[in-house]
Amino acid sequence: MRGYMEIRAFLDFLSIAEKLKCNTRHSYTSSGRHESVAEHSWRLALMAYLVKDEFPGADIDKVIRMCLFHDMGEAVTGDIPAFEKTNQDEAVEDRAVSRLLEQLPEPYHKEVSELFREMREQQTTEARLYKALDKLEALIQHNEADLSTWLPLEYDLQMTYGTKECSFDRYINELRNAVRKDSGQKAGMDK
Repeated sequence: MRGYMEIRAFLDFLSIAEKLKCNTRHSYTSSGRHESVAEHSWRLALMAYLVKDEFPGADIDKVIRMCLFHDMGEAVTGDIPAFEKTNQDEAVEDRAVSRLLEQLPEPYHKEVSELFREMREQQTTEARLYKALDKLEALIQHNEADLSTWLPLEYDLQMTYGTKECSFDRYINELRNAVRKDSGQKAGMDK
């Protein structure tokens, strides 16, 4: 028999998750404001749903859960751009996730902890798909933002970021190439 989430635990966890709406990312939206972590996670989950037909053997519901939970630690730590994040920052975020997940009753604690383990290990199609889409969403968001919001290092990052993570699948690699082409055209780097 499946348990239920006690009402106070439910509300307390949502209160922590709400910080993802407040904590902003380095990326800008097309309207010129900083994107929130929650907005990134929402669109990432949408992307997972929209590629489901390309991955008929994958558990897309699991990928969507990965997308929704993957940045949960940033409710505590805030966002650190990938090009600035250190191993120490990763360790701090991992500890924050562990503390947050301890607040979840079973079976939620076990299920979400297992998602994080799978995401870290990157051995399943679901974990690799989530990771590739995570990289792609950031790149797509940069392409949608005004070019004036790009840092100098982002011109190169738009062409290289996520290449390795997207190489596991033909469709995802083609999507990465299309995003790279859009980046080149936006930045005037296409030849």
